[in-house]
Amino acid sequence: MRIPWDFGSLPWRRRFPTYKRGLLLQWHITNRCALRCAHCYQEEFSGPELSLPDLLKVLEQYKALLRSLNNRSATNSRGHVTITGGDPFARADVWELLEVVAAHSELFGFAILTNGRSMDEASARRLARLGPRFVQVSLEGEEQTHDGIRGDGDHAHVVRALKIMIRQGLETMVSFTAHSENFRQFPAVVALGRRLGVGKVWTDRMIPCGASAGAEGPLPLDQEQTGEYIGIVDTERRRAARSFFGRTQVGADRALQFIAAGGRPYHCSAGDSLITIMPDGRLYPCRRMPTAVGNVMETPLARLYHSSGLFRRLRDKKTVSQGCQGCMYQRFCRGGLKCLSHAALGDPFQADPGCPLAHAQAQQNVNFIL
Repeated sequence: MRIPWDFGSLPWRRRFPTYKRGLLLQWHITNRCALRCAHCYQEEFSGPELSLPDLLKVLEQYKALLRSLNNRSATNSRGHVTITGGDPFARADVWELLEVVAAHSELFGFAILTNGRSMDEASARRLARLGPRFVQVSLEGEEQTHDGIRGDGDHAHVVRALKIMIRQGLETMVSFTAHSENFRQFPAVVALGRRLGVGKVWTDRMIPCGASAGAEGPLPLDQEQTGEYIGIVDTERRRAARSFFGRTQVGADRALQFIAAGGRPYHCSAGDSLITIMPDGRLYPCRRMPTAVGNVMETPLARLYHSSGLFRRLRDKKTVSQGCQGCMYQRFCRGGLKCLSHAALGDPFQADPGCPLAHAQAQQNVNFIL
């Protein structure tokens, strides 16, 4: 499906609903992982990681930051912690950490991102007792494509893990990373998720950083492919919404996807309602924007969050990315996928390189000058 990119044809809402986001901590507790995915954003698969006592200190810092944000805004927003890696189950003490995290359900929910390799009935049953909001695994297309990206036989491992988790009553989510070699296979992933009874299938574009920044391997979507991809995602979203029998949702709320799906434009939440802590304690705005602003084992998390110049600029609603001036969505979208701009252009405050609106706006400016 090709999307007509003229401004008059775009879905538009005169007023967008406002809402208060909680603070999401994406917590990478290890770099260790049994897989070497071609599109992975990791640069290394070993290295220093915090001890369990230090992880518990980080959790206390996160609670302090939540309190400070709620005090400043006079709200009582709940947070959310996503525990990931690498594969978090590569750590033998992950269960002790999960027990502590789960005990704070009045303050924040939690979820787990894993490759699914270590999932068995006993693990799934133990997880279900802890009550995560969801457990996420990745599917990258049809079996041959997926295994070409993540390793021989991995597709079967992921499907097996999903079946086990669903049997044990866990809410499951599937992530699909779209790039030039697989984006047209998103419908196949949705169809498989629907057959299995997965709660949600969502997708975003590949970011060329870490292992995926090499000369070999998949390429990021170009502008034309991005337009086609957005149309594919919206078609699947509409199909899922019309289904009376399936329970599987399709996520269409990522950067630029609103162009086809309508609704309130997604904007990058890095450094605002999303923060990332790495295995050694470094603080990033987002894992896919690997720019450290400090280390929480040296400087308290709340101080880093409130004082970082990068974080403050990322959450400044008046900052308009270069190339987005004049776009009707500039106040809501605020530049598209900032981690992609950072990776591809070296500057998160440049317009999303996949955005056809920014391209159209630039062409209009050129024509005006000529």
